[in-house]
Amino acid sequence: MNGATLVAIAYLLGSIPTAVWISRLFFGIDIREHGSKNMGASNTFRVLGSFWGVVVLLIDMGKGIAAVQLYRWLQSSTWMSQEIHFWQLVLGLTAVLGHILPVFAGFKGGKGVATLFGVVIAIQPWIALISVLSFLLVVTLTRYISLGSIAGVLVFLGCVLFVFKEENIFIRWFSGISALVVVFMHRSNLARLVKGTENKFRFKNRHKRD
Repeated sequence: MNGATLVAIAYLLGSIPTAVWISRLFFGIDIREHGSKNMGASNTFRVLGSFWGVVVLLIDMGKGIAAVQLYRWLQSSTWMSQEIHFWQLVLGLTAVLGHILPVFAGFKGGKGVATLFGVVIAIQPWIALISVLSFLLVVTLTRYISLGSIAGVLVFLGCVLFVFKEENIFIRWFSGISALVVVFMHRSNLARLVKGTENKFRFKNRHKRD
C-alpha cells in the first residue's frame, strides 16, 4: 500500500468512537451528553463505571498502537529504512486526529490522550511507563484528570529531550507536537483550574439503561 492509503486507514481507525458506540449500544445514551460531555475513557469511568472505562481505555489505546503498526504495509519503494519512525509517527498522529475529529461521530470526538498514549507505547514503551506513572501520581494527589494528562505528556517530552536524549529527530518532533496537542485540547480545563472550578475526578454509579 502507499503512504496516502495508510494515512487514510489510520484516520479511520482513530475515528472509531468507542465510548459513543458502547454508550449507545449498552446504555441507550450518548456519553457526550453526560458527565464532562467527552467521549474519552475518563468520562466513561465517570458515567458508565469502571468496567466500561477500562474497555474504552484499552480500545482507544489500541487504536494508536494499531495505527503505528500500519507502517509495515508500506511499499518498500516509497520509503527508506531510516524513515520508519517518520511513518510510524505520522500514522500515529493521524489516528489521534481521527479520535479528536471522528468521521463516525460527526467530528465531535475526545481529547486524544488514550490514543496518543497507545502511540507512545508502540514507539517508546519505557518512556510510556514513566509517563503513565506521572499521570497516576498527579491524579492521585490532585484528583484532576486534566492536570494528570498534561503532566504525563510533559514528562514524555522531558524524557525524550533531556533524560533519554533521544537522537531521532522524528521522535523529538513528535514529543513536542504531542505536548502542544494535549495542552491545546485541555485549554478549557486549564482555564477552569486557574479559576478553581475544574471538577475533580470521582467515580459515579453506572448509568442505568432506560
